[in-house]
Amino acid sequence: MAEPDTVSGGSGTRQTTADVAVVGYGPVGMAVTALLGQAGHRVVAVERYAGLYNLPRAATFDDETMRTLARLGVAERLLPNLRVQRTYEWRNGGGDLLIEQRFTEAGRSGWAEWYMMYQPDLEASLDGVCRSLPTVRVRHSSPVVDVEQDHEGVVLTVDSPQGTERISARYVVACDGGNSFVRQRLDIAQDDYGFSEPWMVCDFRFRRPVDVPPALQLGDPHGPTSIISIGLAHHRFSFMLDSEADFEVEREPERVWRRVARYLQPDDADLIRVATYTFRSLISDDWRRGRILLAGDAAHQMPPFLGQGMCSGIRDAQNLAFKLDLILRGTAQDDLLDTYQREREPHVRAVTEKGIELGHMQTIRDPERATARDRELLARRTAAREPETFRFPGLDDGLLARTSGPGRGLLSVQGMVDDGDRCDRLDQLLGPGFHLIVDQAMLASLGRTETLAALRQAGVRVAAPGERAAEHPIATVVRDVHGTYRRWFAGLGCSVVAVRPDFYVFGTARNADETAALTQELLSVVGEVATRSEITEGRSADDRS
Repeated sequence: MAEPDTVSGGSGTRQTTADVAVVGYGPVGMAVTALLGQAGHRVVAVERYAGLYNLPRAATFDDETMRTLARLGVAERLLPNLRVQRTYEWRNGGGDLLIEQRFTEAGRSGWAEWYMMYQPDLEASLDGVCRSLPTVRVRHSSPVVDVEQDHEGVVLTVDSPQGTERISARYVVACDGGNSFVRQRLDIAQDDYGFSEPWMVCDFRFRRPVDVPPALQLGDPHGPTSIISIGLAHHRFSFMLDSEADFEVEREPERVWRRVARYLQPDDADLIRVATYTFRSLISDDWRRGRILLAGDAAHQMPPFLGQGMCSGIRDAQNLAFKLDLILRGTAQDDLLDTYQREREPHVRAVTEKGIELGHMQTIRDPERATARDRELLARRTAAREPETFRFPGLDDGLLARTSGPGRGLLSVQGMVDDGDRCDRLDQLLGPGFHLIVDQAMLASLGRTETLAALRQAGVRVAAPGERAAEHPIATVVRDVHGTYRRWFAGLGCSVVAVRPDFYVFGTARNADETAALTQELLSVVGEVATRSEITEGRSADDRS
């Protein structure tokens, strides 16, 4: 594996060459960097700050994000410092429970559905992964001051501590936040949903155990408040302000302590941070300009009421990383990147719009309207048989099989399996890349063809969960410990599921003929056959029929 090349140019300018340059080194930039670095590509990550940000921003993440963190090798390291949260309460000013969201200890992705974290712990772990990879270089104190591109690559001009540096890369992924320099330099407009609210965020570090609500949205018209755990030793109180101008007065420690006096006293915790944020809802018109791609807050910003801001950025990272990997290895053509925004934007919009809906609900300031809201939500809760949930959408368009049974585009299910030597989640046994999951009866049929050998040659990992583990020359034949895959296959009515590296279902098959068609399509993606336009045109024609 080659390292990024750095040489001294004329006039003291350093020249660095890489496959991908990542602008911004927060969690999303780190995830892109680590995923591409683990795939063996030369990556340079540049960050304007002198070091890791080292302050909490995001507070939560979900099981899909944890699945990515497990792939990067940091999940088990993080677990001792995470809080698994089972409920999320929305109450009115009088304390009445209006909405209760519940989360399971093993979600669709095989991890707990909701974790509360202290972001510096996450960033330290991801930074350790990035710096351990021989093909990755991280540059701090290196703001990007110019961006140029042509049909062959991108050149970033960076003001580094050693002087001006020009970084040449085949592609650039801009993860440089809501005020993205790269997005502004490219003059990319944003769709503004018009939801903009000033909040004061107050973070505390516990001195001793304290009984504080771990996840509560308080819809009090006299002062909407959010109380949320940020890991085991920290807690966050957020207060809606009437205007940003109020912050200078309200930020005073004495006033903050008066606001939290119902829950915390100075002997209980240290006030470590007070900041103001204006929650916004913005989605960039273009997430790709030539060889430059936007990810995370550079591409979209959403209100925090679903806790999906960072999670959405990590989904961007997974989507981009596996597609760039295919392109950089020469397996796919550049136009594969056209599927990035088509796949991710509908998901982001659905989450953003739901967050705005919840935000409007919580932040009603008129007492009469708040009373009407309470009456409606209490009636809805009384009538409901189950706690309220929000179903995240799958993919309707993009890199998906032309012909497929039910389940195409959905987030794949993950369960515990046992290969006879080790019991673990299937991702950990198989490793990264495309997966073909088959029931054990279909595996016997595939074993009589050349398909399994072709899949292995192309790097597709085949797994067959069932009643027992067994030796197999190509496939990983494992015991389905909790029957997760048996139930999933039965629900879909299928025998085979092809899963992309970002955990979304490429396609499914119900019988031998459909399996043959699906595996050939999969081979065309990971092998050297079809162009991206052939896949897109074929799927579109099939969808119209």
